Amino acid sequence: MPPTVEQAAAARLDLGAIHAVGQRELTRILVDDLSVSRSRLLIRRRHGLRVIHLDEVTVSLLNLWLHARHRRWPATRNPHLLISQQTAAETGPVNAFYLWQIFKPLGINLTQLRRDRIVDEARATVDPVHLIRVSGITADTALTYIYAAHLDKRPDRLR
Repeated sequence: MPPTVEQAAAARLDLGAIHAVGQRELTRILVDDLSVSRSRLLIRRRHGLRVIHLDEVTVSLLNLWLHARHRRWPATRNPHLLISQQTAAETGPVNAFYLWQIFKPLGINLTQLRRDRIVDEARATVDPVHLIRVSGITADTALTYIYAAHLDKRPDRLR
């Protein structure tokens, strides 16, 4: 049974909406970066690794995707977690259009979804370290989101 559009879409949507994984990061995740047994996903960045501790729903969705991916393309040599009909025969990542397909019907793109997720998290906390860990953003960016979400926390010079 080939992987369904729903399985691939659910995995992409979950990683973007729940875990604030960006478009470039999402396309570059390798199968070896995912540990289903440890409920962990590594995101490779220019300046190090971001470790995402996955919830049960995300682990389940990614596990379903892995099984479907293997059934559909058992001999693929592509090391990327997300592959398509086109990239299964290659070793490169999927392109932005592959990701865009799931978000277009929703009227939002992955970048907007990620930003909304970070804003939502910033509203729930005033701790920039938490925001950095959850979203994988820099300290300056975390403070920008926190100050936007909590105007009363902004230094006087920013008011």
